[in-house]
Amino acid sequence: MLVKIYTDGAARGNPNGPGGYGTILTCVDGQGALHEREYSQGYVRTTNNRMELMAVIVGLEALNRPCQVEIYSDSKYVVDAFEKRWVDSWLKKNWKGSSGPVKNVDLWKRLLQAKEPHKVKFIWVKGHDGHAYNERCDKLATGAADGENRIVDTGLEE
Repeated sequence: MLVKIYTDGAARGNPNGPGGYGTILTCVDGQGALHEREYSQGYVRTTNNRMELMAVIVGLEALNRPCQVEIYSDSKYVVDAFEKRWVDSWLKKNWKGSSGPVKNVDLWKRLLQAKEPHKVKFIWVKGHDGHAYNERCDKLATGAADGENRIVDTGLEE
């Protein structure tokens, strides 16, 4: 089964938040019917990059069996990490990049674990360019950032 996951993250006053993410999963069943699920959450204090990662993680963790997955994100940070194989390099170098320690290691590790059972392709989409799912994810993310039911992101890296 092919599952498409659309993601976006937002943080107001980055890096001190608040912030949120939005995730939409879509798939077409055997009868040709489209199915969608939406996820979002707000955080009291966070960064854009953490929210971008959380959006992808939540989408992958929602899958209850191995799938073929396409992840559409407007975050070059997330897409390039996999498509340009930065993550492979960071792992070999014990989570160090060309400019020092990699930030958000806790979320990168969680993402790798969530990605493990699936065949995943990351695809970049230009943000705020009229892409219907990207726009919906942005609304979910900013709504979660501005909402009152935000949680504390205990893994915030200063």
